[in-house]
Amino acid sequence: MSRTNPLRQNRTTGAVRRGSPQRRMQIGFLLIAMVLSVFAARLVQLQGIDPQDYAQMAAAEGSQIVALPATRGEILDRNGEALAETVDGRMIVADPAVTAAVAPELATLLSDRLGVDYFETLERLRTKGSRFQYVARQVPASKAEKVVADVAAKFKDDKGRPFAGLMTERDPLRIYPNDEVAANVLGFLGTPKNDGSAQALAGLEDSFDRYLSGKDGEARYQVGAGNQIPLGDNTVKPAVNGKDLRTTIDRDLQFYAQRVLQQTVVRAAAKSGIAIIMDSRTGQLLALADYPTYDASDPYEYAEELYKSSALTDVYEPGSVEKVLTISSLVDAGLAFKEQKFRVPGQLNRQDRPIGDYWEHGLIKLTLAGIIAKSSNIGTVLAADQFKKGQLRSYLEQFGLGQQTGVGLGGETKGLLPKGAAWTSQVGDRIAFGQSLSVNAVQMVTAINVIANGGVRLDPSLIQGEATTDEGAKVGSEAAGSRRVISAEAARETMLMMERVVDPDAGVAPRAAVPGYRVAGKTGTAQRVGDEGRYDGSTSVSFAGFAPADDPRFTIYVVVHSPRKGSGGGSVAGPAFSKLMSYTLRRYGVPPTGAKPNQTPVEW
Repeated sequence: MSRTNPLRQNRTTGAVRRGSPQRRMQIGFLLIAMVLSVFAARLVQLQGIDPQDYAQMAAAEGSQIVALPATRGEILDRNGEALAETVDGRMIVADPAVTAAVAPELATLLSDRLGVDYFETLERLRTKGSRFQYVARQVPASKAEKVVADVAAKFKDDKGRPFAGLMTERDPLRIYPNDEVAANVLGFLGTPKNDGSAQALAGLEDSFDRYLSGKDGEARYQVGAGNQIPLGDNTVKPAVNGKDLRTTIDRDLQFYAQRVLQQTVVRAAAKSGIAIIMDSRTGQLLALADYPTYDASDPYEYAEELYKSSALTDVYEPGSVEKVLTISSLVDAGLAFKEQKFRVPGQLNRQDRPIGDYWEHGLIKLTLAGIIAKSSNIGTVLAADQFKKGQLRSYLEQFGLGQQTGVGLGGETKGLLPKGAAWTSQVGDRIAFGQSLSVNAVQMVTAINVIANGGVRLDPSLIQGEATTDEGAKVGSEAAGSRRVISAEAARETMLMMERVVDPDAGVAPRAAVPGYRVAGKTGTAQRVGDEGRYDGSTSVSFAGFAPADDPRFTIYVVVHSPRKGSGGGSVAGPAFSKLMSYTLRRYGVPPTGAKPNQTPVEW
């Protein structure tokens, strides 16, 4: 009996042996079909059954927006030195999904280290449904990185891994490298907005906020399980950096002006003071000093009332400095000349009250130059009697009184120049010698500069070139205008009279002289109006002038409010003027003209 070959039998019957390649392929195809069926069912569910629910779940899982801060433009002095600049900083942000578990302890640490509010921080660290919350903005980079590193080390998880609930992002930081220098002009960035970013609160920072700040960008990306999804909907809108703002301020001259002003106010036991240095030929403000002032790097240590430029915001009666405007207008109108003779009594009886001079005297014989040199109220009123009705007011308007100068800082006042029925004969008398009207200091230095600039008024400027304020005004040296107010001949004749003011043998302010230079100037002493709208017994004393008198380069104005009783413009403001003018002339290399001061007679 013969045996059947097993292999031959399998081939005959067509049966497939276990483990054969054909068997394995069949099983593989079956498994693939099953998997594809599962994917197909899931796709039908996502696209056809409940797509809205799953879209919401995806959005809830994480579409995050991160601000990309623009770099704020710098504020520069006229030589390109930084007065306000932006340096590398960081924002510290939290992931509440991680920080909620340790929120109280973490909020305490952050409050101590960063100075942030504990309760607000605690709320942010516990925010439900959020994966991104601001904790602090504009933190110095090294400080921010140190805080985050310390937190990572302190709050390790159960497996000993560093805490991952805090992170840093780029956030430029505003600094003021010169502290108090020009703080009253610059302003500062202060109280955080809702998103934690700082906002401009005063000065140029506020007036030119949009110009300086640029426009923030943003990065938008999707996250899942706390991580960015590489192929998700991720977009970046780049930030547009702000523009630099170059001022007319000379940083070193501003520093010196502030120090001289501070010494002057303190020595006079005064309440406050202002010092302004102007380029006579351009109208550019080289220094705009206030005292007291504040530190722009630490403003909250100072009273809010200091967050301004009082040279523009505060008004006062200018006193006898205004006599220069009255006399020059008379000369321009052909109604007076420097050697014109006046008999000046010891008292002038007018409608409502007698007018007197600051010193006791009987009948004296003064020239028009002598009225300026001796600062006689009575002589000025007698000279002003020659004006026709409305003529003096018209001239004062042309000088710029009663109008904003428009240099670009917010809060500027117009002052007060009476008109219509308010300009009575009594008011007109007092206005002629600087009472019953009010000015701000920039207005007044600009008016005095008309004499220095040959009779042409130059709009003052604080910005080099041209820039646009947030209110839409175009300002700066390129936008500044000019107009003729008096003739060149009238300006020169007025200058010669002003030069006699600092002559020790003729005038009231020899301490305002600058050795080696011809100086033209005028003192001022005016009563101050108190809070109740009446004269309160205090005074504002001042000195305004320019040099070299016969070829002017700089016009300087110093005002001191409420000095001790008995103080005068020549004794208090005059020496400060002399120091500032001497320093400015040397700094800019202006040589003496070599001409001798004029000797126009002051008496007859």
